[in-house]
Amino acid sequence: MNESRRQFNGTLLGSLLTYSLLETIFADDLLADEVRPLAAAWLADLDQLGRDLRGAPLEQTTWQDKVEELHSQVDLADLLTFLDFDKLTHNLQYRERGERSLRPQLPEVEGLPRELVFGQQIFALQKDRAVVPHGHYNLASSFLVLKGEFHGRHYDRLEDDRTSMIIRPTIDRQFGPGEYSTISEHRDNVHWFQATSETAFIYNMHVVNLQPDYGRPGGRVYIDPHGEKLSGGRIRAEKLRAAEALRRYG
Repeated sequence: MNESRRQFNGTLLGSLLTYSLLETIFADDLLADEVRPLAAAWLADLDQLGRDLRGAPLEQTTWQDKVEELHSQVDLADLLTFLDFDKLTHNLQYRERGERSLRPQLPEVEGLPRELVFGQQIFALQKDRAVVPHGHYNLASSFLVLKGEFHGRHYDRLEDDRTSMIIRPTIDRQFGPGEYSTISEHRDNVHWFQATSETAFIYNMHVVNLQPDYGRPGGRVYIDPHGEKLSGGRIRAEKLRAAEALRRYG
């Protein structure tokens, strides 16, 4: 009886100590403090690449290769903690069509610039909703799947006029958590991501105004990739207004 009582008291004391330790860890945010330097260093490296790209010594396709290399090394769990993903997505209201854009507020961490050279957002979608097909001018961007599954498609933009864009398919596959892709003026410029899981989230970062004298705005140029088939795998894609793109593909 005495031995059983001692075992019980020892087990209870161990449980109380464990619970107390967990309370201390979460109250002091010690777990987040360990994560922050790792994710901050990753973002700081992305920021430096963006500055090199803006300054023009870095070729756009080289920027894509280096960003993809960084994405291959990121610890997804650390990044989700750093972005405060659970808080950001609490009581999230999804859009009926297209994506909901969420803007993470980054904590101040030593080594991470207060003003990043790139913009960032998290796209949140329900199943079958999409970041509709579109391209860009004078912009480089990347996509990293945080949670869920996407059917991702990319195209090279070969030429365009006032009403259409000539494109060629380059990527057409499923993307899961931790997978990524990039765009620039010179590779995979047009993209389209459709959620295939119940919910799906993708982290987007973008560097705009790569050339100040480019002469065209860097916003989205919506297209319909199911256009006229041309030789060499090319497609003549009709340019669309945002509302029409959402109606057809959102």
